[in-house]
Amino acid sequence: MLASACAVARAFPLYSRKTSKGANVEPPPTVHIEFVLVGGDNPTDTEITEEDVLVLANVTVGIRLTARIVDAPCNEMNVSGFLSEVEAIALELGLKSKIIRGEELQEKGFGGIYGVGKAALDPPALAVLSYEPKGATETVAWVGKGIVFDTGGLSIKGKTAMPGMKRDCGGAAAILGGFYAAVKSGFKQNLHAVFCLAENSVGPLATRPDDIHRLYSGCTVEINNTDAEGRLVLADGVVYADRDLKANIILDMATLTGAQGIATGKYHGAILTNSDDWEDKALEIGRRTGDMLSPVPYCPELHFNEFNSAVADMKNSVMDRGNAQVSCAGLFIGAHLGFEYGGSWMHIDMAAPVHNGERATGYGVALLAGLFGEHSKAAILRDIANQPMVLRNKATGNGTEPPLKKACLD
Repeated sequence: MLASACAVARAFPLYSRKTSKGANVEPPPTVHIEFVLVGGDNPTDTEITEEDVLVLANVTVGIRLTARIVDAPCNEMNVSGFLSEVEAIALELGLKSKIIRGEELQEKGFGGIYGVGKAALDPPALAVLSYEPKGATETVAWVGKGIVFDTGGLSIKGKTAMPGMKRDCGGAAAILGGFYAAVKSGFKQNLHAVFCLAENSVGPLATRPDDIHRLYSGCTVEINNTDAEGRLVLADGVVYADRDLKANIILDMATLTGAQGIATGKYHGAILTNSDDWEDKALEIGRRTGDMLSPVPYCPELHFNEFNSAVADMKNSVMDRGNAQVSCAGLFIGAHLGFEYGGSWMHIDMAAPVHNGERATGYGVALLAGLFGEHSKAAILRDIANQPMVLRNKATGNGTEPPLKKACLD
């Protein structure tokens, strides 16, 4: 039922600047969706409660919010525009945001976010939303890449590669939509949303190849590709989540690499993680929510040497682009968190599934809601998170799955 509701939400995007002068534009219709559930041995198997309907509404609102942000162009959805969206959600949820912006980023040591965004007229920012309910025993942090437009910087993209780069904030947008859905549905643990926001632009202040930046981790990075910028902002974000927010579970989400679409396809995001348990769970929850995932190798001892530098702790782009590029890009982020990090870390690269054609999909919101559903007061999210894993025949892809309490989904 949740996956079906999310699919419907994706089919009705909110963003449009069409006018009646340019086309015959009618007012958008109101679409009413009715779920009829059948099957199960007792009536409670197919009973939909008012709480279930509210949860479906919360998740679908989060999806459409995310898609609207990703569809909006940078002349509207610049860093200031994104911060306005963060502030609006904070106001609706009764929370306060924390924002570090512009020169303050450099003063506080956020060399990744500052270095990527300092050439843009609209200054870069780190924004944080925190929800800390009484009785919480765990701290979860979601960190989103929010590059509101990516020219590639001085390593500039070509004329056919640059259109669509408004979508490079898809990870941060999904974190915002997911945070909204989780809090509205009654999250029981500490939850922090960290937004790493910048426009990767060109100008007199732009980072040059060969420049060396010191990131929030304290590590120095030699820039050999200014178009490998997302990992720089996320490195600052995950270290902040660990050092300042004391998170023991950190997930970062990003439209990080074009290689992701080649490695795992248009419809499956890639997951890289230091935890076998979280990997297994994420793959299953992806199937249940429709935000599908496929794993990529986590092997720092074989892949991280791609970033070797003679003059700094590391470079920001690999030597061999044919060697597990999706994994390597994620490992750059993990290296700043520290491969000895004692908590659980997940990196999700969703560069391809963030859109379908010219429209954003709101990918990531349903995944986050289901993946952390065990911490929700909402029964439907707990059911999705806690039901037994599917036993799957890898040769055929077929599996046997216990029915949901609320609905049976084929």
